[in-house]
Amino acid sequence: MTETRPRIAVVVFPGSNDDRDAALALERLGADAVLHWHGEGALPDVGAVVLPGGFSYGDYLRAGAIARFSPAMKAVAEFAASGGPVLGICNGFQVLCEAGLLPGALLPNVERRFVCRQVNVEVVRATMPFTADCTPGEPLSIPVKHTTGRYYAPPDDLESLEAHEQILLRYAHDGNPNGSTNDIAGVCNEAGNVFGLMPHPEHAVDPLTGSVDGLKIFLSMAHAHG
Repeated sequence: MTETRPRIAVVVFPGSNDDRDAALALERLGADAVLHWHGEGALPDVGAVVLPGGFSYGDYLRAGAIARFSPAMKAVAEFAASGGPVLGICNGFQVLCEAGLLPGALLPNVERRFVCRQVNVEVVRATMPFTADCTPGEPLSIPVKHTTGRYYAPPDDLESLEAHEQILLRYAHDGNPNGSTNDIAGVCNEAGNVFGLMPHPEHAVDPLTGSVDGLKIFLSMAHAHG
């Protein structure tokens, strides 16, 4: 971390339930977390943005389908287009896909039920702003909690994701909790500054919860910003 405290926005949608957890994770690293209501069209002066987990708009229609039209999302899209780092966690990942900021879509879990448990994910690429504090192949123990977390992309898009090394996290062998295609747990855009993942790193930041591996995701983002 640098001496200057990074300021990072956490966008709050109606139904967000992990916004405070994300803010706490950022504050543990010495960042200033700024809770930003989705109805505000302009982002505050920040160096990064987090779209937290939850059930924005109650997951009506589709998870993330309504939240993508929130006034703040236009500013998030402009921020991302300018190269600003954007992290989407669970519902935030769904919102990013619905908004077209990330490829693919999140579908209902293959077993059609809510899953909530600790999973192991493997770092596929450790040279990106969100995984730079990890090592290639490093296992991270991070919980999941979702009903609509099965990542899907058409074959051509999957081929492009592989070719451009946009898959940053995969579920460990035999540990895929939702049936995601190719065990994909997290992807980034081609520029590498927008990243979405289904596991919840904000719930893996304290030894009392069983793991602090999630801190590496936030630390990577903070270092990239700083």
